[in-house]
Amino acid sequence: MKLKSNKESGNGYSDIFILIDDADMGIIIEVKYAGEGQFDSVCHDAILQIDKNAYGDELKNEGCHTILKYGVACYKKECRVIVEKQAKS
Repeated sequence: MKLKSNKESGNGYSDIFILIDDADMGIIIEVKYAGEGQFDSVCHDAILQIDKNAYGDELKNEGCHTILKYGVACYKKECRVIVEKQAKS
């Protein structure tokens, strides 16, 4: 397994990048600060950033057929997480 933080990928830097060696799966986690009550929109913005900046390109090049994209929104001691699964056709 490869685990990297602030890894240059695509057109920017993903917060957390995980490549699982014995599976054809990779994980990208983007963490954002959310104001009070903005959890859902900030989580979706994090997923959009992953897509817009093509953070998954390196995982695809490594042979990953499934990429899990996590958008995490944090505010004080609370957080919300959404996940989107992208499967290679």
